[in-house]
Amino acid sequence: MSDLPSPYGLLKKLTWGDMLFVAGVLVCAWLIAFVVRWIIRGLAERSPPRVRLFILRFLPISRLFIAITALVVIVSIFIEPKFQNIIVLVASGGLAMAFALKDYGSCLVAGLITIFENTYQPGDWIEVDGAYGEVKVIDLRSVRIVTADDTEVIIPHSRIWLTSIFNASSGNASLLCVADFYLHPEHDASLVRKHLAEVAETSAYRKPGTTVTVVVFEKPWGTHYRLKAYVKESREQFQFISDLTIRGKETIRSMGIRFAQAIYAQTKA
Repeated sequence: MSDLPSPYGLLKKLTWGDMLFVAGVLVCAWLIAFVVRWIIRGLAERSPPRVRLFILRFLPISRLFIAITALVVIVSIFIEPKFQNIIVLVASGGLAMAFALKDYGSCLVAGLITIFENTYQPGDWIEVDGAYGEVKVIDLRSVRIVTADDTEVIIPHSRIWLTSIFNASSGNASLLCVADFYLHPEHDASLVRKHLAEVAETSAYRKPGTTVTVVVFEKPWGTHYRLKAYVKESREQFQFISDLTIRGKETIRSMGIRFAQAIYAQTKA
């Protein structure tokens, strides 16, 4: 059986037997990964719910371990076990890792800047790339926020280089909430503004001693009111906005004022 010539001094002269052995290693690695995945999933399905997710965490870990083991075996077949070859291999691997992890390094640096500049902290409500939620954990690489829909969003710290970070609370327990109302233009705007302000001032969620503001915009299709007030506790912001919206609508209806209609708004916009 003829040898396969090696084009690089770093590599061994391979035989067809070596190539068959490499193929066998790949097949065995795939079979082992399949069996391990089947075992872990079976254990997870038979376990109590509180343990199931913990067991499933071993799926990617086991696949990574199997892949690294197979790679080490295959490399040992291809590479001549000489000192200079090992040095070249380690240096090449280190260079490849440095290039692959440059984004990770950027995240680490951005994380340090975030901590020192106090860009956000646990408990703050921030918005990044359209994701709005409460900061739960600040890791070395990323920040974890939980949205109002109880969805965890993991955002790399490196986003501070590329986009704006909106911090609604900035270390405070309170934050500004806004409720929007769209009314037909034929009404007494001063009276509506007064009653909407009273709605916010009498809300149980409002932070005492804070200012209530009603901003009015005249649009071609009607009048837009923005009722702004500070909530006592940032986690109650959505209850506060709902309270302002429900009680505000009741107040407007009791005044006999019509709301702007979507069809009317589209035809007049």
